[in-house]
Amino acid sequence: MTEKTEEPIEVSVHDTPMLDELETGPWPSFVSGIKKLRNDHDDERVQGVANDLLGQLEHSYETRKGYWKGGTVSVYGYGSGIIPRFSEVGDQFPKSREFHTIRVQPPAGNHYTTDILRQLADSWEKWGSGLVTFHGQTGNIMFIGATTKNTQHFFDEINEYGFDLGGAGPCVRTAMSCVGSARCEQSCANEHKLHRSLVNNFTDDVHRPALPYKFKFKISGCPNDCTNSIERADFAVIGTWRDEIKVNAPEWKKYVEDKGRQHVIDNIITRCPTSCMSLKDDDSLEISNADCVKCMHCLNVVPKALSPGDDKGVTVLIGGKRTLKIGDLMGTVIVPFMKMESEEDYEKIVELAEETIDFWAENGLEHERCGEMIERIGLVNFLEGIGVDVDPNMIAHPRESSYVRTDGWDDEAREWFQKRAEKRAAQSA
Repeated sequence: MTEKTEEPIEVSVHDTPMLDELETGPWPSFVSGIKKLRNDHDDERVQGVANDLLGQLEHSYETRKGYWKGGTVSVYGYGSGIIPRFSEVGDQFPKSREFHTIRVQPPAGNHYTTDILRQLADSWEKWGSGLVTFHGQTGNIMFIGATTKNTQHFFDEINEYGFDLGGAGPCVRTAMSCVGSARCEQSCANEHKLHRSLVNNFTDDVHRPALPYKFKFKISGCPNDCTNSIERADFAVIGTWRDEIKVNAPEWKKYVEDKGRQHVIDNIITRCPTSCMSLKDDDSLEISNADCVKCMHCLNVVPKALSPGDDKGVTVLIGGKRTLKIGDLMGTVIVPFMKMESEEDYEKIVELAEETIDFWAENGLEHERCGEMIERIGLVNFLEGIGVDVDPNMIAHPRESSYVRTDGWDDEAREWFQKRAEKRAAQSA
């Protein structure tokens, strides 16, 4: 008796000559991925959804018009987390008539086990299209392509084993943190504890939109800023240190011997943005740490020889964002340095975030990011509103003008530090 072989499921595929062109270039195409889902998956429903999705996209290319419209889709008890997508040509492509995106919060640092990834994939193939993006620009896992009915079923299933929806709309968005001290020798902070402390505190603000616009937290463990927090986060926390760079002299000399003096000068010494490094005659390294701006170039080139100092903490910057009303903004330093050694330190970070969001929620205009509000009302007014003292380290655009006299700055700085010392002495008395 011959063993019966299962015949592949036949799907009447849409002609997609324009999409086929996207597969002819040198780079992988998303079209190939959707076609693979249509042609190779063993579930006829998933095949049909992928097929009609390709058909609608081809139709959009032909007519040069998009046919997705929004609406309202949510799960019980939540006001955000779902991006609704209803097709205006659903009669032509009925199996992709509803194609909602479900945003799901990833674990801090994007640490997954293979078992949990398989579990997520199985749940999504059961209730959705099978298309997933790891991760969206806000940091979420993007489960792309669910019907209104199946959205609730999918959420209920993944919520059972510990996953929650992320933010969408005018709310606190899903936070991001780098892989951190789990795998990176440059880490200067407990990125994942910072991540969870902030997200857990603002869960209601993630799920129930009530803000002028979106608000993002991003946490990087060192000034390499692998989450791009300084340019992408309304509230950026970046690990740093304030003592001297640690130098492993034998490893440094070994590197110089292996690469040669000229290579070290060309690729490390002369690339320091503040020229704070010099190579001595005996091949040892001299660093003017007071001039170091933590660009991380030297530490990245020779991580065995150079590493962050021991006096570690974080810098907090507020107001970073990409283009909207007034163009890209980098975050402005609000807290130049803060130790993260006790639970009280983490509570202070959360309190600062609460003050910031409350002030912005009350004073921001509709569809205005926090950084845009600061530009509009002025940094001094913002600092007064959140109860933070002005500090010379609060820099948004350093060394921008060559026409500013600096001959009196040292005296001004000494006077400022003296006043601050007196104020702290009075507070502790």
